[in-house]
Amino acid sequence: MKTPPADAQASAALNEWAVESDSLLDVAGLDLSGADISDADLANGLFTESVLRDVNLAGADLYRSHLEGADLNGANLSGAILVKAVLDKSSLGCSKLDRADLGSAEMWAVDARGASFRDAKLDGAGLLDVKLQGADLSNASVQQTSFQVVMDEQTVALGLMGTVFGPASVAEGNELREITGVDLEVWLNSRGACVQVLPPRRPQGR
Repeated sequence: MKTPPADAQASAALNEWAVESDSLLDVAGLDLSGADISDADLANGLFTESVLRDVNLAGADLYRSHLEGADLNGANLSGAILVKAVLDKSSLGCSKLDRADLGSAEMWAVDARGASFRDAKLDGAGLLDVKLQGADLSNASVQQTSFQVVMDEQTVALGLMGTVFGPASVAEGNELREITGVDLEVWLNSRGACVQVLPPRRPQGR
């Protein structure tokens, strides 16, 4: 930990974790605002309902971490490893996830408006009911990615590449217009993406 959070309880929890080798970080529900824990090994960490506003997590290993309901508005997650992390109902407004690896991450009901995903890996991730209005997806990778998101004219898709499952929605004023299949491909690719929309997954069994 390079800079502790201002909150005493959160700072104590981080200090205790730092001195105990191989311990699991549990800061669920705590306020870590302003802390610098970049490049830290936070794999399997418990951040459920934590306040992580403006926290520096650049380069951190958050493999399989639990971030359900976490407030990550303005956080720096550049280059972070978020493979198989659970971010359901989290807030990522204006956060930076450039070059982050979100492979197979679970993202349901996430507010990522204004977030930057430049050069991020979203392969196999589940983006379900994710708000991406004004988000920057430049050169991000999506392979076999569930892409049930809300975008708008400010969403940047230049260089976005891969294969996705729809449907997505486009916000037009106060209305949402659902698009899928060829229409979703055209919407993305006309903005500089190179994306193929896959047919819906067939249910398991007969």
